[in-house]
Amino acid sequence: MKKVILLIIILILFTGCSDIYNQGNFVLPDDIEFLAIIQELDTPEKIGDYTEENFTLETNLILLNPYQLFIAKKGCCDDFALFTTYIANYHNYETYQILIKFPLNMYDSQYHMIGVFKEGDYYNISDNINYIECFCESFKEIMNFYLYHGWISYTVYDYDMNIVEEINN
Repeated sequence: MKKVILLIIILILFTGCSDIYNQGNFVLPDDIEFLAIIQELDTPEKIGDYTEENFTLETNLILLNPYQLFIAKKGCCDDFALFTTYIANYHNYETYQILIKFPLNMYDSQYHMIGVFKEGDYYNISDNINYIECFCESFKEIMNFYLYHGWISYTVYDYDMNIVEEINN
């Protein structure tokens, strides 16, 4: 039993965030409070403010859909990227998610997921609970943004989790 627990801990430490969830599988629940929040959060900036005020970053073993994160109030980067891009897409924003691979132990995890919003002619991002206006013109520019130095590779997914761009550094 101790070996199983140790193996689980090792897997958590070395894999980190890296799950892919197709939001097309998500069905809106019949929860008036959740539906009201979705209506209220009609810009990426409002979504970022909401996540910063209401959610806590925490490693978890399962990927949470937007409603599960809303209920749990804590999750990992994958959960936040799903939540922010789902709601932004609901309000007709063009959204993407970028899965970033780093060298082992560089950022406490080998992988990180961020949400991306097309706002006018630029891309802005959601990194965990923070909305960041980076005014980037491309995904590569996002990756060269100051937060993500040292990446090995990245994969950009559209809202339906189709690969849009894959780059190895």
